[in-house]
Amino acid sequence: MSKVDDSSASIPKAISTEIQDLRKTIAHHDRLYFTFDNPEIPDAEYDRLFARLSKLEAEYPALKTLDSPTQRVGSEPLDEFRQVRHAVAMLSLDKVFNADELAEFDTRVKKRLGRQDPLQYSCEPKVDGVAVSLLYRSGVLHQAATRGDGVTGEDITHNVRTIKSIPLRLDAEDVPELFEARGEIFLSKSGFARVNDEARSKGGKLFVNPRNAAAGTLRQLDPKIAAKRPLQMYCYSIGIADTEEFPDRLSDIFDLLAQWGLPVNPEREVADGIEQCLAYCEQLLVQRPQLNYEIDGAVIKVNELPLQERLGSNTRTPRWAMAYKFPAEEVSTQVLDVEFQVGRTGTITPVARLEPVFVGGVTVSNATLHNMDEISRLGLRIGDTVIVRRAGDVIPKVVKVISGSSKQNTKDIEMLKHCPACNSVVERDGVLYRCSAGIICPAQTKESIKHYAARSAMDIEGLGDKLIEQLVDEGILRNISDIYTLTVDQLSKMERMGEKSAGNVVAAIEKSKMTTLERFLYSLGIREVGEATSRALAEYFGSLNAIRAASVEKLIQVPDIGDIVARHIETFFANHENTLLINKLIGSGVAWEDVDVSVIARPLAGKVYVLTGTLSSMTRDEAKSRLSALGAKVSGSVSSKTDVVIAGANAGSKLVKAEALGVSVINETEFINEMSSLIS
Repeated sequence: MSKVDDSSASIPKAISTEIQDLRKTIAHHDRLYFTFDNPEIPDAEYDRLFARLSKLEAEYPALKTLDSPTQRVGSEPLDEFRQVRHAVAMLSLDKVFNADELAEFDTRVKKRLGRQDPLQYSCEPKVDGVAVSLLYRSGVLHQAATRGDGVTGEDITHNVRTIKSIPLRLDAEDVPELFEARGEIFLSKSGFARVNDEARSKGGKLFVNPRNAAAGTLRQLDPKIAAKRPLQMYCYSIGIADTEEFPDRLSDIFDLLAQWGLPVNPEREVADGIEQCLAYCEQLLVQRPQLNYEIDGAVIKVNELPLQERLGSNTRTPRWAMAYKFPAEEVSTQVLDVEFQVGRTGTITPVARLEPVFVGGVTVSNATLHNMDEISRLGLRIGDTVIVRRAGDVIPKVVKVISGSSKQNTKDIEMLKHCPACNSVVERDGVLYRCSAGIICPAQTKESIKHYAARSAMDIEGLGDKLIEQLVDEGILRNISDIYTLTVDQLSKMERMGEKSAGNVVAAIEKSKMTTLERFLYSLGIREVGEATSRALAEYFGSLNAIRAASVEKLIQVPDIGDIVARHIETFFANHENTLLINKLIGSGVAWEDVDVSVIARPLAGKVYVLTGTLSSMTRDEAKSRLSALGAKVSGSVSSKTDVVIAGANAGSKLVKAEALGVSVINETEFINEMSSLIS
């Protein structure tokens, strides 16, 4: 992650630090929730973090950067599936939680449109499932893809074809030659119960909730598994189409989709004015227990499509739609104990062990406590009676200690001084506590190896997440250095691995030994040292030994490295076990050429670039990386100080502002040509 620009004396250092911490925390939970279906926190807590970050960035726009979670949607695709690039980005939705906030949304929409009369809205349940696009060519289902990070998703056509409610062919005469429907794939409550009952009878793994079951099913490589699970879908919009002959109202689009045989939600309604929208939401909340699918709110959209087009979108959300989130379900129970778990990145999280209680459709026996500050805020002690909320039907959270609950036989909760997995010293990082061992901590083994082998790190093709998990579980991989001891015989015994595939992986491991200093630094997983920081370190110091020997005072002289990151780097290289591991990697043949710091070219030094729209040949991060490597600063907003705006497809308000300010605008082809000329 790039370091935010907090050079302005008017911005408190604490604000800059909090924004950086929020971004890292949100990015971590995005990956857990959207990519691995393994969330650590409930939706309500995630919404609080996101709202806080959005508020701070609005108050301090100089700190807003392209790598902020507020500038993107969602999360990244899995490696096991072919990636699909969405021609039109699949956006997320902003959220409101009460009538006042919903009314504020209506006011903002009217102000942008210059209207005072009541607007017509399309209302529908917010189904708790997986966002998916269906692409039809000549009326035949051609491709199905997940939303992924909004720009790039996963090809799940093989599984979607097994869903009986989704037509493989649209026989209507007015279906466009090329047409994309978007919607939510989900598992009904009754279907979820059947899936878990079957798994229970066979001693298999039980799913936590219907959404996880649907997501897990769609990510199966074997479509026979998906065919056995009763997935469903409700379509809610149209993506790309090679015709403009569509109705002007979303409610009529729903009717058209239904005519074509595509499933749409029967609980949708049209509301005249925001008061009717609120009435719809309140009625839907009452109706919620009777629905045969999980919902966590209602979706409110401006019904007239021309008005939607006028309103446009922010980077990650449309301005013409809003999710009205329902209150979370709550119950009371007793905290029996508090244990500490080490997460994939070393974060040590307190978890409450509860007297089992039924909430949100499942029996709950543990709940997240997030951090020690949260425990202090709650005034929580072991033995207390508490209120537990299962927000968004995901992971339960302790939200309150019941006033007057007995303090007899209760016990204080204290943070561990040593990591429960490796006994290394526990360090405080803001509100969080972390294991100081880094990549040598057993609890972090799988994640550190996955990171090391990733495309942007050592780029070991074929050594994917599932294979790594198998090898760690079998005790074959204990740390990243063990990668270079793997043999064809060991790998060929793994699930879905033949001798040829095993040979390819071994060849890729051998190929990875010749790398670059910046890739090697990034692969080590040093806290808050991303690709840009790794490159800056390599280009400033030139060699690993120089970086190892650098003091905090020397490290902060590197562009974009501040005191906090410098201390993380110093701590990492001061750890004796980390030094031994690095030496072992080098002894295994990992090598690179030192960087000649005297010839580093920075032709774009001092220039400010802004990216807007969708690029077809690279991701935003790749474009930003290229610009940063040449010395440019990449900003998230257009101002009079902007030198160049790179406008991709569907560029929005940034392009308009650039043109109004007379800022130079280039397209993607011109950008690529410019990069080529500067590098050559």
